[in-house]
Amino acid sequence: MGLTLLTQLHAKEIAGVLGCWDRVLIFGTLPKICYAAGMTSYLYERKIRIFDYSKFAEPFRNELRANAEQLAADNGIEIEFLRKRNVRKEDRVKEILVQRGDHPGLVCILSAMEPCSTYKPWHNKGAGKTYLLPDEGKCLHYYFYFLDEELGLCYVRVPTWLPCRLQIYFNGHNWLASVLRKRKIDFTLLDNAFVNITDWTRAQQIANGLDIPRLHRRLDEFARRFCPIHRSLGVAYHWSVDQCEYATDIVFKRQADLAVIYGNLTRTAIHSVQPDNIATFLGRKLNGHYEGEMGNRFNTRIQGTRIKHTMGPVSIKLYDKFGLILRIETTVNDLTFFKHYREVEHRDGSKETKWASMQKTIYSLPALRDMLEAANRRYLEFLSTIEDPHNGRDK
Repeated sequence: MGLTLLTQLHAKEIAGVLGCWDRVLIFGTLPKICYAAGMTSYLYERKIRIFDYSKFAEPFRNELRANAEQLAADNGIEIEFLRKRNVRKEDRVKEILVQRGDHPGLVCILSAMEPCSTYKPWHNKGAGKTYLLPDEGKCLHYYFYFLDEELGLCYVRVPTWLPCRLQIYFNGHNWLASVLRKRKIDFTLLDNAFVNITDWTRAQQIANGLDIPRLHRRLDEFARRFCPIHRSLGVAYHWSVDQCEYATDIVFKRQADLAVIYGNLTRTAIHSVQPDNIATFLGRKLNGHYEGEMGNRFNTRIQGTRIKHTMGPVSIKLYDKFGLILRIETTVNDLTFFKHYREVEHRDGSKETKWASMQKTIYSLPALRDMLEAANRRYLEFLSTIEDPHNGRDK
């Protein structure tokens, strides 16, 4: 007898099922200067003394400050400096949105002194060479929060000191909502979850088709607007995925229907999910590398009504939203955790297709989506056996 999924067991109580990107964090780096040796070469090429690095960087800092002040003036807002570390930026943005409304445009500009990567000049007496070394410091950071017509609420985090590594946030559910709106498909979105969509099948097809070249152009546009100094440096930003979440939402028609099964699912999953199960969910085999990390990084933990299973830089969570949605969510902090068949270019210029670690570029997102969707489905299959212990067995 084949396995009957939980979504099939409770089909009459379920309004719809949707798999979609949730939180996505993207890093932007300037290839020629994002590492110490590259910045060293950049300065030498322009005949700038290595020990004049700070003098070289200061005008770019001033340009970024002037750009932020001009954007604030153009939009009739003030830059708000956050002096306390414990202030949640998201809460402050929500307060502003309540008064401002949800029309597209710049919402606010927050600033704070935060750690940043930088370089320090160094003279190697033994080798007789002068170059830059990686260093850590603090600088003023700007957080530009805005409502984008395509991606919804986003922010761009801009450090004011070179090498100016950007961080950009958007939420896949907000992006999907904007597309559904354009396609005249009615929906109800609460926070970062859909509780109703008139055409779930069409919504899933759209969710599967995030246009990466279009996203790339959007990111470039954000960089030009909020961090224009890269044009003076003569380099364009390279975009890589820092963290992303992929959620599979099983949306129930009534809270009471989910409540009937949720307690049993969570109680049983706490004790039933073992390390080898987690590896299987993620399409991996449990090996010596991860067995050595089981004590601290490979664990199962209860967070309120949530269950979180972790393997290295990847985790799978199970929780409910609004008592109406059963959400399975996989979070990835390092794309290289996953391997797939892809084209690999060697140093001699030759290319071959082989089994290799996933690259961190945004162009890996379609392949990653397939892997995370499969991981969530395998977890759902496991939950289905909890709901019915005889599921999938001959009776």
